Amino acid sequence: MSATIELAAITVDCEDSGPMAAFYQAAADGEFVREDADSAWVKIAGTLWIFRRVENYVASSWPSHDVPLQIHMEFYVDDIDAAEEKLTGFGATTAEYQPGRAGGLVVMLDPAGHPFCICSRG
Repeated sequence: MSATIELAAITVDCEDSGPMAAFYQAAADGEFVREDADSAWVKIAGTLWIFRRVENYVASSWPSHDVPLQIHMEFYVDDIDAAEEKLTGFGATTAEYQPGRAGGLVVMLDPAGHPFCICSRG
């Protein structure tokens, strides 16, 4: 028997699964798979992302550690400014604290408040 381990899905907690799935589907050109009362599923670059509705969800307090990150994603982009504008149009916001913007990295917050980074390719 093989000991191969393959990633099946990434699950992200949030207050409202539908808008979160729609945000990531649009942002990463994903494929909407399904939605029910408690979750919405999107396939992004071959990986299934499950956005799960959680009662009393509290967004990360990053850069403070009072409320943990819960999940963190980094995405390569060809043009930081164009990607930031596109993602803002889908409902993301640019984080106030920017530790690496000069180095080609911008921290953004998705609609549920999860920080994620867009990084210059190369």
